[in-house]
Amino acid sequence: MYDRLKGFRDFYPDEMGARREVFDTLEAVARQYGFREVGTPALERTQMYVDKSGEEIVDELYAFEDKGGRAVSLTPELTPTVARMVVAKGQELSKPIKWFSTRPFWRYEQVQQGRFREFYQTNVDIFGSSDPRADAEILAYAADALTALGLTGDDFEFRVSHRDILGGLVRELADDPAAVDTRAAIRAVDKRAKVERAEYLGLLVDAGLDESIAREFDDLIADGNLDAIAAVGDEEVAAAVENLQDVLAAVEDFGAREYCELSLTTARGLDYYTGVVFECFDSTGDVSRAVFGGGRYDDLIESFGGQPTPAVGVAPGHAPLQLLCERAGVWPEEAPSTDYYVLQVGDTETEAAQITRELRVLGHVVETDVAGRSFGAQLEYADGINAETVVIVGEQDLADDAVTIKDMKSGDQTQVSLDDFPPESGRPTYEDYE
Repeated sequence: MYDRLKGFRDFYPDEMGARREVFDTLEAVARQYGFREVGTPALERTQMYVDKSGEEIVDELYAFEDKGGRAVSLTPELTPTVARMVVAKGQELSKPIKWFSTRPFWRYEQVQQGRFREFYQTNVDIFGSSDPRADAEILAYAADALTALGLTGDDFEFRVSHRDILGGLVRELADDPAAVDTRAAIRAVDKRAKVERAEYLGLLVDAGLDESIAREFDDLIADGNLDAIAAVGDEEVAAAVENLQDVLAAVEDFGAREYCELSLTTARGLDYYTGVVFECFDSTGDVSRAVFGGGRYDDLIESFGGQPTPAVGVAPGHAPLQLLCERAGVWPEEAPSTDYYVLQVGDTETEAAQITRELRVLGHVVETDVAGRSFGAQLEYADGINAETVVIVGEQDLADDAVTIKDMKSGDQTQVSLDDFPPESGRPTYEDYE
């Protein structure tokens, strides 16, 4: 007997049916916004991730040498791949480019609640627009996708920030801006809620700030007064404040402002983010970690050898999203759903197969016996797959040019002429013939 690998999961039909419903919802909303689906490979060159994140990233990858001697890795995220794809097509692509993809990713990391070594995300990205409305559309998509799942504003909130405000403020406050590691300071902000305050302030000091300046910086971002921050900061900070305000105004135009909370202590830990960033949280706090996040990454395409191309995106992770939906009571029911079960009695295989085909042509979910079971065993199976209606095709029924329609919930049944069933359209049940 083989054991499943740690951090990898099996999904049996009941759970997979619920997951498929969620996948379909996230993708349907993306299509409503005009995003087009792309397919991407499971393997990429390891160097692509090293160039983006440094040599230390290899310890987090499923990295190996293939039979051709190439250093490759299972893809840990989608952003570098779609950046590569944009660079490869260059000027052939009409902009803005709006893509989405649902697929698995792999990271060799510590397994914990809502985090696995194989995980699934729906990535939604816009390339080629620096307009605040592009950021707003990503936020609006995320809000509409969550509400389409049955969540409300009481269930989630988007904490919205701006990396250039944080970086510009650090440099403006520092005694020696050249000695400050701005990225390290922003990474420290990302850890603010995850570590003790003394450790957090220590990380800011390690990034090059005096402790008194670190405290002043933290007070400013915790208060979140954009006018005060613009007054303290330089032109870069003032421009970032204006951009953030423009994005939030556009989000209001899109009808999603109620889900957004200004939170300058939100930073997103990945270094490639450049502007507006946000994270989705459970409003009740029951799901303690970020459900997902997103933001702007304007420099990535150029760093991959392409023309300067602004970009913004979001990537709902399905495992933490499931935790949120379960907490809110809107995770889809994990049970199979079957419209009809065609039950055979006696030598009626040909007629039962014909009725099964006709019902499937109408678009219904239909099962019939493929194991030569008894009447009772077929009825038990129909109950096990949550069949709404059983169509009994028996020798006596056929002699009367009829079938018997049975409602599985009530147990009531009635005989129906073959002239009336299967119908030319619709999905009639027992109630339509009683």
